[in-house]
Amino acid sequence: MTEGEANTIGVKSEISLKRPAESDSNNITSDAIITKRPVIVPTCKAKLRYSPLKTGLCYDVRMRYHAKIFTSYFEYIDPHPEDPRRIYRIYKILAENGLINDPTLSGVDEIGDWMLKIPVREATDLEILEVHTKEHLEFLSRTPQMTRDQLLKETEKGDSVYFNNDSLLSARLSCGGAIEACKAVVEGRVKNALAVVRPPGHHAEPELAGGFCLFSNVAVAAQNMLKNYPESVRKIMILDWDVHHGNGTQKAFYKDDRVLYISLHRYELGKYYPGTIHGNYDRTGEGKGEGFNCNIPWPCGGLGDAEYLWAFEQVVMPMAREFGPDLVIISSGFDAADGDTIGQCHVTPSCYGHMTHMLKSLARGNLCVILEGGYSLDSIAKSALVVAKVLIGEPPDELPKVKQPKPEAVEIVDTVIKAQSKYWNCFKSTHGNDGCNFKHKVSDTIVNKNFPLQSAIRQQQIKILANEYRFVTLPLFNLGLKDDAVICSPNIYEASSIIVCVHDTPEIWAQRSRVTGMIDPSTSIIIDTTVDVIKWASGRKYGVIDVNIPQSLHEQDNYSAVSIAQEVLVFVWDNYLKFFPLLNKLAFVGIGDAHSGVVHLLGHRDTRSVVKAAISFIDQKPLRPLIPLVDESLADWYYKNSLVFASMENACWGSDDNDQKKPRKKFGRVLKCDTDGLNNNFEERFDEATDFILDAFEEWSDSE
Repeated sequence: MTEGEANTIGVKSEISLKRPAESDSNNITSDAIITKRPVIVPTCKAKLRYSPLKTGLCYDVRMRYHAKIFTSYFEYIDPHPEDPRRIYRIYKILAENGLINDPTLSGVDEIGDWMLKIPVREATDLEILEVHTKEHLEFLSRTPQMTRDQLLKETEKGDSVYFNNDSLLSARLSCGGAIEACKAVVEGRVKNALAVVRPPGHHAEPELAGGFCLFSNVAVAAQNMLKNYPESVRKIMILDWDVHHGNGTQKAFYKDDRVLYISLHRYELGKYYPGTIHGNYDRTGEGKGEGFNCNIPWPCGGLGDAEYLWAFEQVVMPMAREFGPDLVIISSGFDAADGDTIGQCHVTPSCYGHMTHMLKSLARGNLCVILEGGYSLDSIAKSALVVAKVLIGEPPDELPKVKQPKPEAVEIVDTVIKAQSKYWNCFKSTHGNDGCNFKHKVSDTIVNKNFPLQSAIRQQQIKILANEYRFVTLPLFNLGLKDDAVICSPNIYEASSIIVCVHDTPEIWAQRSRVTGMIDPSTSIIIDTTVDVIKWASGRKYGVIDVNIPQSLHEQDNYSAVSIAQEVLVFVWDNYLKFFPLLNKLAFVGIGDAHSGVVHLLGHRDTRSVVKAAISFIDQKPLRPLIPLVDESLADWYYKNSLVFASMENACWGSDDNDQKKPRKKFGRVLKCDTDGLNNNFEERFDEATDFILDAFEEWSDSE
């Protein structure tokens, strides 16, 4: 048999090197004998579990029967956002792109080569009662018999939810479809599944409906998987990328360590729907479930691919890999999609595809996508199509040009990591020694001997100012701060011109160990911009008041630096400044978040007789509006007599470089710096700020 013949029948030729025996060494001149011998590779079945299976699809036209009862012509022409067409448009786009074969779009035909139809059924009472109360189920069970007036009354009483006589059927089908989709994945009949179901579910709490949701579909499905498949499904991860917080899903598993719930949502200090504090980053679970609840609460709208992918790379995937789920469920709302007028975010279909692709790497591919919100019919269809393609096996589409994530998103992601670092090893390398865990990591004995770094920095400031400028403390009474919060120059009572510098704790440039989270003191420096202000003012024989506002106090859980800054400035004015007999020229310099105290004072007290200028360096901190409680003309006066220097990356300039916003006058005269970072802004505009103060002082002197 020749080598070529061997290869044609599955026999492979191999070149082998054999070392000769000792007895033959005299007869062999080379170190080895090169021979050819055939190696037979037997035919065998490919050991593939994932590829041969299809993607499951749940859909039933009867879920479109749940619809709002129209009470006016305007409701008819402008339908409710939770429109029955939502699931139809997704099913239609799947057919238009050849993923399913259903020419009539009836949902009853065989689906085709790429997807396998998973029959939808009604969820049973026992399945629903795994999550919901008996009273809630009984209430929905009465809706088929209710009159039109009763249905409208219940709709009016509900929290953003409506009912008709078919609502119970649609809700049972939606919940049952979610169960069957997860069941098909767990049993290995499909490689993954897409449940195109409605009404959605993640706002439905155990005892009541809300937010367009009747039954908590994902929670009911997850609970039944844990119950019915205890050997193969011990841990479930639920990833909720709907733009709203899934309060119902969170509540169902808040004390359960078998389910890791992660939600990315608009929060905005609890003002965005569902409008509670339960979506904040500090809600990490209770009891056995502590550490298994993770909220990533976006502080604003307008976020897109950069922010969502950043959260996935920094938080979602590290936690998921460490958790090691047996099943992943995506609570898949598409209302953060670009074009959705309710969500007002800009996540592209490509980004949804990439996030799905990342989640497919978990739980050996056991992934189930269950539809939640999404109210632009075009956006929801395009996004769902890309997700379906990725589930089938297509690589995700190339992302459009992704910008750097917004600073406020980076900050909140870092805050989330700090909060979760108590529970997850994947975060301990960079955040395991963070001050957020100060009380948990340091014994009482050590706390009594030491104090946070910001206190040490303040002590150093006072030492320098006392030695070089003979500064003394200005007492505060019953404001909850130490006596060193406000210090002043010794000539303060006799000064006719005073500069009040109100600032955050100075910045620290430091190098952190990636292993322990500890800061290396040999490479760390304090950047204290207030020294320049004090040196400049002292050189002109001005009186100086230095107000230090700590960023946090570890002994006060409800501490607010903004509120304290406002209280301190009002106190200093009411008890000191307005009684200084020679004072006739006063300027404020606010640095960081502490500038909010200046703005608050100028709106709540009429200081115009002596205040000639108000300067603020805010970097990327939010603008603070002046609220004129004393006189409406204060807003115009503030604009004329203020300069507010904001970083080039500040959110006040808008997200689109081609559509720069101009902040309103109530925020003062806001100027854009060419640099980013508080210290850089300060160096860039310090001379402009001091010239503004000098001009204001001289103008007053001339007019006098």
